[in-house]
Amino acid sequence: METLAAVKLKSPLCIALDTPDLARAAALVREVADAAGMVKIGMELFYAHGIAGYGAIAAEGVPVFLDLKLHDIPNTVGAGIASLLRLDPVPAIIDVHAAGGRAMMQAAARAVGGRCKAIAVTVLTSLSDDDLARIGFDPAKPAAALAVSLARLAQECGLDGVVCSAVDLAAIRAACGPDFLTVVPGLRLQGGEAGDQKRIATPAQAWAAGADILVVGRPITAAPDPAGAARRILASIEARR
Repeated sequence: METLAAVKLKSPLCIALDTPDLARAAALVREVADAAGMVKIGMELFYAHGIAGYGAIAAEGVPVFLDLKLHDIPNTVGAGIASLLRLDPVPAIIDVHAAGGRAMMQAAARAVGGRCKAIAVTVLTSLSDDDLARIGFDPAKPAAALAVSLARLAQECGLDGVVCSAVDLAAIRAACGPDFLTVVPGLRLQGGEAGDQKRIATPAQAWAAGADILVVGRPITAAPDPAGAARRILASIEARR
């Protein structure tokens, strides 16, 4: 079962515009507009161009996932979200780090007030079990178990969903139900370079596991033909419906 937010998108594919080059980002949106249901503006683009850059991308008419991963004390996160909600148009999705804790996520949910979808990042796809142990997390609780715990907490706090790895998706679905929005990054094509990602899957594998929104960056944006790459990914997930 797809979430309401996913059903409203013409495609589950979200293109990550991870570049500080605003003209390039806008051109990419136009190239992939027929295949993309959403585009993602992250730190690299937003920090370089701010409100004006956001407006230039949003003006292309594709819904925006504003991926700034807010993580601070509850008051600061709530106030930060209030500022982001002044953007025009309001982002379709914004995110916070679930590791910010219960009070912070509750503040985020209150600040959003239903004006957009608010989701929480569980465990970054660049982190392995060993990485988490070195940070100080319980070595007996691997990434998959931690992701489920954080997803449950996000749901309890009133958030709409999570950002999670495809490898954690089945367990999160079982714990949080079919209506909890799942946004899945860390996707690579079969045989493609993993880069800085460690807990990865192909778009088709993530879709088959129940992802609502597939966030794909370099396999599309670095391709010689981004629009063609996006269409091929959509064809691969259509085969898994």
